[in-house]
Amino acid sequence: MKKIAIYGKGGIGKSTIVSNLSAALTERGLRVMQIGCDPKADSTLSLRHGEPLPTILETVRQKKDAFSLEEITCSGYGGVICAEAGGPIPGLGCAGRGIITALEKLAVKGAYETFQPDVVFYDVLGDVVCGGFSMPMRSGYAEKVLIVTSGENMSIYAAANIAMAIDNFKGRGYAGLGGLILNRRNVKDEEAKVQTLCGDIHTSIVGRIDRSDLVTEAETMKKTVMEAFPDSELAETFRRLAETIIF
Repeated sequence: MKKIAIYGKGGIGKSTIVSNLSAALTERGLRVMQIGCDPKADSTLSLRHGEPLPTILETVRQKKDAFSLEEITCSGYGGVICAEAGGPIPGLGCAGRGIITALEKLAVKGAYETFQPDVVFYDVLGDVVCGGFSMPMRSGYAEKVLIVTSGENMSIYAAANIAMAIDNFKGRGYAGLGGLILNRRNVKDEEAKVQTLCGDIHTSIVGRIDRSDLVTEAETMKKTVMEAFPDSELAETFRRLAETIIF
């Protein structure tokens, strides 16, 4: 089982990328599980065509521990197993602590043993890397972290902070940095800026994704690009990236 955490600044396109990677891997016959680790609980939205899925934290609040694995997961496009951590009631809890609770509940309920995925993706908000948001990096969860960034300054700043957190965890059995995914926003000197970041944090770009209106069109259809436009060059980009990071 390969377990990968994908981090990045909020709004950088992580969920779009992760969902399309999940869909691309199912084409290869792999069983994939995608876990959204963001209070917005929208990581798997395009995989489940917008259909509702109770978040883990919402279910815990309502039912304590009296719920089944089937109540907090669903099968999405291509058979991708979808789960969303969710978040606390606004103003009344810690989102990071919520991620810890959600991932622990999945483990206690036997998610990995039941579904036996070949690949697990953790889609993690990376504006902050507190104890809860670093949970997917810990031993027993992800083995590798990929960071999504563009050439925008705030995105690069967030990526540098995530890389610093990974470096601080070195030697504790946590996940290591596997590289950057450049999600292009067509800003000035974008490639050069991200290459400079790579030098600063001692990593490389593992994939580049061009900006495309197909992403918005697919989202309007409540689908991934892989499902909505399987013959597009963008879909091929996701296939190549999936192969790079998994095989």
